[in-house]
Amino acid sequence: MTTATLTITPLRVPAALDADDAGEFLAYADLNRRICDEEVGIPELAPSAAEMLPAWLETEDTLHTGFVARRDGETVGIVTVDFAQEDGARTAVFDLLVASEHWGRGVEQALLSHAENEARARGRSILQTWTLHRPTESERMLTPVTGWGRVSANPLSDLYLASGFVFEQVERNSELDLRSDPEPLRRALADAEQAAGGDYRTIAWLLPTPPQLRDGYAEVLSRLSTDAPSGDLQIDEEKWNADRVIRRDRRLTAGGQMVSVAAVEHIPSGRIVAYNELLIGADRTGVTHQFGTLVLREHRGHRLGMIVKCANLLRWRELVPGSPRVSTFNAEENRPMLDINEAVGFVAVSYAGAWQKAL
Repeated sequence: MTTATLTITPLRVPAALDADDAGEFLAYADLNRRICDEEVGIPELAPSAAEMLPAWLETEDTLHTGFVARRDGETVGIVTVDFAQEDGARTAVFDLLVASEHWGRGVEQALLSHAENEARARGRSILQTWTLHRPTESERMLTPVTGWGRVSANPLSDLYLASGFVFEQVERNSELDLRSDPEPLRRALADAEQAAGGDYRTIAWLLPTPPQLRDGYAEVLSRLSTDAPSGDLQIDEEKWNADRVIRRDRRLTAGGQMVSVAAVEHIPSGRIVAYNELLIGADRTGVTHQFGTLVLREHRGHRLGMIVKCANLLRWRELVPGSPRVSTFNAEENRPMLDINEAVGFVAVSYAGAWQKAL
């Protein structure tokens, strides 16, 4: 595709980061980090090239595609488009990356059009994406369809509004100082365990998941796509089994990452009914990221969310004492999980907006 002197070509994905053709992928990771820094001043929200590459190389569960925009040989933007591989999947999820000095020159519109065309070509009818926002007030505040939370308008949100996207949901990005006094976590965990009663017990492991836990872990991972608050976002239901758990474990650990899982087992049924995941990159002094946290609908009301959150944070302080803080995203309407976060010391540092367009 060419627009004046603008060309858009597929992103080259190397077999390894030390390969001769790895330059584009490394540049993509650098641009992603730069955009997170420009938008909210938190570059570590972007994963490293080493952390991303395993998922790009394994396509059985999700197909990752990327496209590089150049003008006169200079890279001026990148868009990635991800396609879940479940039968009947309707959505395509994209990420539009254009640095500030190239904004407003047609690059963002060209890459957005390219993403829409890719989604249509692969038979997808729903396009979804996210914007990042600082925790500040402005003259133009946007409220999502859910009615929960609001964010300051920015150039990217203006582009999506002008292009027919609907602002569906706000997520709060919160951080916890891992070097703070752990006593509040211990008290909250003890209180929650007492409230939960004897039908529940806490278990924990590091990835890769032990074989005897894979089926139960697969069940609770599959429920994240259906049980987590998502407003009117169209979410493709994910199908999980032990083999998919193995593949996911391999992708997450291949880039040098470490993942701790704290879960709650319902003793009468033997099922895993709640879980929390904490992840850190190869640099164990970097920021920790929370991945999934979920309590199955039928087991809510027993303070299991507090149990898995606190148990994993206390365990993490011993496993990775050099990490300064943990970052997590939660939907603004997910008041139970935000109550937990606030009770143990998380504070809001940025916000994300979810956008959706029917093609």
